[in-house]
Amino acid sequence: MKAIVAHHEISGPAHSLEAIRTARIEDAATKTLGTLVGQLFGSYVVTDGNGDKERDNDLPGDVISFRTRVQLSLSAQDYAKTQADLKDLVSLRNTLVHHFIDQHDLWTVEGCRAAQDELGSAYTRIDQHFEQLRGWAEHMDQARRLAAEFVQSDVFHDLVVNGIAPDGTVDWPAAGIVRALREAAAQLAVEGWTPIAAAGRWIADQRPEQLPAKYGCSSWRQVVHECRLFELRYREVEGQRAAWYRPREA
Repeated sequence: MKAIVAHHEISGPAHSLEAIRTARIEDAATKTLGTLVGQLFGSYVVTDGNGDKERDNDLPGDVISFRTRVQLSLSAQDYAKTQADLKDLVSLRNTLVHHFIDQHDLWTVEGCRAAQDELGSAYTRIDQHFEQLRGWAEHMDQARRLAAEFVQSDVFHDLVVNGIAPDGTVDWPAAGIVRALREAAAQLAVEGWTPIAAAGRWIADQRPEQLPAKYGCSSWRQVVHECRLFELRYREVEGQRAAWYRPREA
């Protein structure tokens, strides 16, 4: 239970995640069984349709941040039953630790036999809870492994770095090629305007992975047109028509 509470979620600046994870483990280690059960419900164990919808407003916006959470979604009936079962486990634990000796006459054979029978029954109940919690932990670890594999995949890289969704649609404000065009404009602009051809050559040298074809475009001019984040203008340069661009004002 401590492992589930400590590891089912983590959030914060990327450079601090390891320290945050360590702090969560240390915090969970100090909690009583009753406190852990209370933390599980509404955080790890939720009802169908009522999973956490927390936004990322509490994360700093000036550094790379990360949030991940694994949850177990149950029907309202199963949620109530599971919550009652684990509260029963807390009650059983407290009875065994604080009241068991007082409740049994351990100075007689019959009293010892009765105590032994109750311990056997308690062991069976504890074992059932343990198997349930172990199953939760295994499912959580599997979900975390799958998430880690996805984070290391090209699909995730394209989504986060390039703004390209798995279905090929592009989130242009988040697209890596748009950032590259802005960087090129910052380096090459003349009176606020940048030749698209010059920007393409600069990006090919500085950010060669950012190519129009990656975003379903046949040219840099099409990228500028499709993203709608830049103004586009044509000028006559040495007798030839050339395309120039500049970032739109917010």
